Amino acid sequence: QVRLVESGGGLVQPGGSLRLSCAASGRFFSNYVMRWYRQAPGKQRELVASISSARITNYVDSVKDRFTISRDNAKNTVFLQMNSLKPEDTAVYYCNAENPVTNQGYWGQGTQVTVSS
Repeated sequence: QVRLVESGGGLVQPGGSLRLSCAASGRFFSNYVMRWYRQAPGKQRELVASISSARITNYVDSVKDRFTISRDNAKNTVFLQMNSLKPEDTAVYYCNAENPVTNQGYWGQGTQVTVSS
């Protein structure tokens, strides 16, 4: 069982930055694939970024060169650094962990990011 707790969301002006954190409980965190998703009102949940156990990263095109996903296995934490934020980045951001052996996934409760002037 893995418990995920996100933090770091808030209200920011366009062009600003935020850093989201996702703290994970449980063992073998370093083996998990970690992902950030987001869901805007009235829209489907969207995969934003992922990082493998080997620290291979992938991003949706709309956030490339603006967002950076990273992980600190010693602290069981994954981060999403978001720069040059736009109003269209407004959403609830969710952390997801996937066990690479069983493919079982776990979700956090989400953290709200609002980009507005």
